[in-house]
Amino acid sequence: MSGTLNKVMLIGHLGDEVKLHYFDGGNCIGRFPIATNESYTNRQTGEKVTNTEWHNIVVRNKAAEICEKYLSKGDLIYVEGRIKTRQWQGEDGATRYSTEIQASDFTFLSNKQGDVNPSAGAAKPTQASAPMAEGRSEGENPQAAGPEADDLPF
Repeated sequence: MSGTLNKVMLIGHLGDEVKLHYFDGGNCIGRFPIATNESYTNRQTGEKVTNTEWHNIVVRNKAAEICEKYLSKGDLIYVEGRIKTRQWQGEDGATRYSTEIQASDFTFLSNKQGDVNPSAGAAKPTQASAPMAEGRSEGENPQAAGPEADDLPF
């Protein structure tokens, strides 16, 4: 294989509020941690085990401001980006490393209390569940044989 790929897709809960840092020129960077969980049952003991992995997310400029405005601790978010490792000198002179996810795309997955639309969850009636035309029986519906006759909700 001649190419390489650095792509990460995560769905997790925010572990803290989004923290912004502004630079000269108006650019900014936002940082926040998200937690992803893995659950399984231990075969020997039968107990349920949950492992949590923490990921440091970095967003830039307008995306960072949007995250700060709409996200809060505990919210569920989908993040897509790439892994980047930073290196710096600590106060004690030791070299430190940090692995981060540089977000390129994200989607908020948590519903906020004020944003709930009561009709959003209602499914659109399909052709099969719509009222029958007057004077026709179920077997006489000419559209029933078409692709719209599925009982699929989408």
